Amino acid sequence: MCANVFGVLKSLFGKPFDGGKRMDHGGPQQQQHPMEQQQQPYNPQHPAMMRLYEVQKEVASLGPQVCTFSGLQNDRDYKRLERELTRLLLEVDQVDTEGKPELQGARKRAAQEVEGLLRYLEENATHPSRQAIEELSNEARQLVDERVVAPQRAGGVAEINDELVDALQELVLRLTQVKTEGRVPLRKARYRALTRLCAVQDVLEGRTQQQTLSLPLSGDTHEAVHCINQVMVKVSVARSQLVALLMGLSGRDSCAHLSRILTEMQVELDALDVSGNAAIRNYRKQVVEEINGLLKHLDLEGEGDDTRRYDLAQNNSIREIEAVRAHVSHLREGVLRHCAMGDLSFRPKAELQSLLTHLDQVDTAKNPCIREARRRAVVEVQAIITFLDLREALARRQPGPNEHPSHRAVWLVLGSLSDLQAQVLGFDGKRVDKSYMILEELLTKQLLALDAVDPQGDETTKVARKQAVKFAQNILNYLDMKTDEWEY
Repeated sequence: MCANVFGVLKSLFGKPFDGGKRMDHGGPQQQQHPMEQQQQPYNPQHPAMMRLYEVQKEVASLGPQVCTFSGLQNDRDYKRLERELTRLLLEVDQVDTEGKPELQGARKRAAQEVEGLLRYLEENATHPSRQAIEELSNEARQLVDERVVAPQRAGGVAEINDELVDALQELVLRLTQVKTEGRVPLRKARYRALTRLCAVQDVLEGRTQQQTLSLPLSGDTHEAVHCINQVMVKVSVARSQLVALLMGLSGRDSCAHLSRILTEMQVELDALDVSGNAAIRNYRKQVVEEINGLLKHLDLEGEGDDTRRYDLAQNNSIREIEAVRAHVSHLREGVLRHCAMGDLSFRPKAELQSLLTHLDQVDTAKNPCIREARRRAVVEVQAIITFLDLREALARRQPGPNEHPSHRAVWLVLGSLSDLQAQVLGFDGKRVDKSYMILEELLTKQLLALDAVDPQGDETTKVARKQAVKFAQNILNYLDMKTDEWEY
């Protein structure tokens, strides 16, 4: 992409750089006014023209760096690029044109090119979306520092629970909603922030699972068990160090250092003789897999600046997801049409399940934006499946005379939720719409109605009410997802 942008810099008589607008829409325009096409270049051996050509080469080398810079004004690379471009602008101003119009025109166009790059650099570094990305990143850093990194450094144990994982997921969703306007630097900044946060999610979710695992092997069962347990303690410390690295909270450790420590753990585990005990061998395998899971997240710093990574418009995975969403939309319309007529014969659950399988096979290429697109498509499919399941359950329901009154009350709410979900599935508006506010209010009332149901000690009612509450919350979340402003 950047190669197309700076093709115009091959000649100082082309159009000046316009702050990246041409880059974002397929490259510069090459057409010139007829009078300009007839204009012949000035003598290239003239000292002034030779100096302008030298400036042109330097601008061409700095241009791709400007186009892919995704940092802020206080970053070292920003200051370097600004300093270099300002120097070139001063050198252009100092070129002696001897009052000749041809040289004056060439100098003016050279100055416009440099000024355009300076403007593009500043606009992206100070763009409101760039500031929003940084604010969300800082919020994530503070959360992870308080809940994970600081307790570990103080010698305690980080409390990794569902609340923390949900808070990080909320930050991921807010990051995906930041508008980039198709600008490569903004896409790059959002991509990097999302990639790091998603990596932290994976690490912490792995830790949550590890905390719940019971260790059936005591230290005196086998001499290797004590060694494996010691490695597990080191893995716990390394996990917090990795989280600190990913979130930019570590000034002491480096990726290479942590990678070396984890590799040494693997070597230590490989040296253990556990061939005679299948249970201990499986225990060691589990720890090795845990270490491998941490190692795979240590390559984030080595990412290149290939702009194709941030341009998702032509991504094959996105095309697959969009094709699935179009199919889901068609099935949703059919389901709602048949339900409105009271016809339950249209049950495309098998087809919907196959779409879920297809989505599971979509390659996200570790791109969090593609991952989020796939997640949204999965939620859309699951919303239709749960709607069909509830409709079928309501149709099959045959309450007996001995049914508990509280249990009957829960089913009445479920019937209302089914009708509301049909409206949510067919809703195609924004959060400011009156219909959205009405749906949100009605769903909230159903939650309050479930809250008011007294199970009176009936276990079946307790389970049913819990499932109904979760069902209502899922409908609300789906409504929010349909109406939030999200882009690839």
